[in-house]
Amino acid sequence: MNKKQTRRVLIASLVGSSIEWFDYFLYGTVAALVFNQIFFVTEDPNVGLLLAYASFALAFFIRPFGGVIFSHIGDRIGRKKTLVITLSIMGIATFGMGLLPTYQAIGIWAPILLITLRLVQGLGIGGEWGGALLLAVEYAPPENRGLYGSIPQMGVTIGMLMGTIALWIMTMLPEESFMTWGWRVPFILSALLVIFGLWIRHGIDETPEFKKVQASGEIPKLPIAETLKYHWREVLIAIGAKVVETAPFYIFSTFVVSYATTNLGFTRSSTLAAVMIATVVTTILIPVMGNLSDKVGRKKLYVAGTVGMALFAFPYFWMIHQGSVALLIIATVIALGVIWAPITAVLGTMFSEIFDARIRYTGISLGYQIGAALAGGTAPLVATALLVTFDNSYIPVAIYIIFTAVISLVAVWAMKDRIAVVNK
Repeated sequence: MNKKQTRRVLIASLVGSSIEWFDYFLYGTVAALVFNQIFFVTEDPNVGLLLAYASFALAFFIRPFGGVIFSHIGDRIGRKKTLVITLSIMGIATFGMGLLPTYQAIGIWAPILLITLRLVQGLGIGGEWGGALLLAVEYAPPENRGLYGSIPQMGVTIGMLMGTIALWIMTMLPEESFMTWGWRVPFILSALLVIFGLWIRHGIDETPEFKKVQASGEIPKLPIAETLKYHWREVLIAIGAKVVETAPFYIFSTFVVSYATTNLGFTRSSTLAAVMIATVVTTILIPVMGNLSDKVGRKKLYVAGTVGMALFAFPYFWMIHQGSVALLIIATVIALGVIWAPITAVLGTMFSEIFDARIRYTGISLGYQIGAALAGGTAPLVATALLVTFDNSYIPVAIYIIFTAVISLVAVWAMKDRIAVVNK
């Protein structure tokens, strides 16, 4: 494959992944700032926030089903076609959210419709991640799989960055304008991003490794059955390894938006700015870490980041409790950039290397999405519930972060440290 083709494949993987995560994170941030007031209306603001976070968590539990549905298509028909479908349904759901009437306008139907569209988002992202990752990894030379596999992971932070910037701009509006129509603008304009993403993906070919499976005639009739029968250990390892990559991330990027503004007195703009700065640093570091993993191995980088996550849990909260915007920014940069970047950079490639190409889409999607459902979607909900239960003490939340690191260290202990793909 020539350089032009390689560049187009990586752009297609990155752009599509960024758009999907932009749509996904947009909901999470707006849930903390808006949805608890105009869709989940209650007398107690804490209950409204919990309901908004519960709707955020719901999509995580639908993601494994999306992973099963679309990975079945991806392992049987191809990666490219699946990615067109996932991007399309994600875009339609997000655009629809921007047009929804509020609770004050249509009552209980407002949150019902919002949750329905959120579930559609969950189905889309459930199938998107595995396809975007394999698009990059299965085109990569063996010696560059870590670097290539880190590119779609940049989509996570780029998507979050785009969502944060969009909302940061909108929050400059007067409060009434923001609450009435300002928050809707990023949702509606996301349709333009989706059209661009579909155009980019239209011009790429199927991955070489999937073509080999097609040529061999060994495409499984039911990938999910084969995966669970012969590769269940790998699925469990992936689930456990995913925990520390997802739960702390949503603590540092989503939960902190409401926590810093409500409990610590930071302004909404300064909190979003801290997340935005940290996200830029993280986006730059992800490919650096991916490239490094081609030289030192995935497991070493992953373990270093995971241990760092456990050690930084308490210092993180101490720093943001000082009331300094500078310390809030520094703490968030360390958490998301220095510590989280090496974990997420190697995660996808590490997962792809423990599954056979015949069921790889299904295997990595199951591990990633079940792990995300168990830890990621519930993280802001768990953290908020811990605050309510323990009189706004951050100690239980810090312990929760440490607990996720321990789970993932136990899981990755069973994973062989290898750089080249090993096909059985």
